[in-house]
Amino acid sequence: MILYELIDFDILRVIWWALLGVLLIGFALTDGFDMGVGALLPFVAKTDVERRVVINTVGPVWEGNQVWFILGGGAIFAAWPPLYAVSFSGFYLAMFVVLAAFIVRPVAFKYRSKREGARWRALWDWALFAGGAVPALLFGVAVGNVLLGVPFHLTPDLMPMYDGSYYGKFLGLLRPFALLAGVVSFSMLLMHGAAWLTVKTEGAIAARARRIGVVAGLVAAAGYALAGLWLAVGIDGFALVGEVLPNGPSNPLYSEVARGGSWLTAYAVRPWIAIAPIMGFVGIALAVRGLKGRGEVSTLLWSKLGITGVIASVGLTMFPFILPSTVDPNSSLTVWDASSSHQTLFIMLVVTAIFMPLILAYTAWVYRVLWGKVTEAHVTENADTLY
Repeated sequence: MILYELIDFDILRVIWWALLGVLLIGFALTDGFDMGVGALLPFVAKTDVERRVVINTVGPVWEGNQVWFILGGGAIFAAWPPLYAVSFSGFYLAMFVVLAAFIVRPVAFKYRSKREGARWRALWDWALFAGGAVPALLFGVAVGNVLLGVPFHLTPDLMPMYDGSYYGKFLGLLRPFALLAGVVSFSMLLMHGAAWLTVKTEGAIAARARRIGVVAGLVAAAGYALAGLWLAVGIDGFALVGEVLPNGPSNPLYSEVARGGSWLTAYAVRPWIAIAPIMGFVGIALAVRGLKGRGEVSTLLWSKLGITGVIASVGLTMFPFILPSTVDPNSSLTVWDASSSHQTLFIMLVVTAIFMPLILAYTAWVYRVLWGKVTEAHVTENADTLY
């Protein structure tokens, strides 16, 4: 027997679909609070020392947190090549804007406190705001567009094609439902950043973070509920029709897809997936409660639960679809027809089984070593060595 045949092709496809979700959730849980803190910076910190306190709450960990973004991109490239090709072709300008924000952020971290001029530091403070707010918003817009369906089609040789110019494709992403998803994403990560600041700061900064975090959490919960209602009554879903071959070739054009009905029919077929939106609402509600009270670590954990539930609900609702097409539904990408080969997925799984525990162990060790609050006294005493 060939070694990779120890695990069936369809099982490997589901495993890598789940692992992609784990990587995206891991990115949101870690780099998500970095983005939230950046977006909160101009509003929770009023003096230069306070802003340095806020920056140094994420200063030691933000680079490590971005590893999840790199892993997610690598997983899409290696495990789901058609998804990588189609999404990066259609979301080109949006991804360029996100990457520009991610480039500006480390520059701001490094340069912000190198000079003492108020104008200089204010410029980089707003760069940190943009580096957090822009990706937080656009990632949600991207998810909203995935639920709506993307206007692409595949040629017979599987070349993805979009209509319109680059600018038109970017503006076409800013549809009302997608913008609502962006608001949910942005407010959810603001809440997450606020929860992190309650753990890492004290006094006026923590108090301001709590107030803003409560509002952000309420907006996230309301927006999430509205998005669910909108999906139920105002947005067409997609469904595979005819024979489905979970072990079939990776060619989306071999599948027949119909557009119509509701995405939420998935909950009638697989009732157990309701656990995801329940986790989303419960996590956000308890995080808001913690922000109103005096919870710190528990508030952060509840925030993580809410984010996990919200993101998981999207993937579970759409399964087996990964990227549906509105122009040609038969070009839609699914778990069963958009993956790499059987052998490639197996080799990647073996490598992941070796290195993922190492990454998790190292990450846990780093957070343990760097645990504790950042105070104004600490920043003042180490003004020449901290951010």
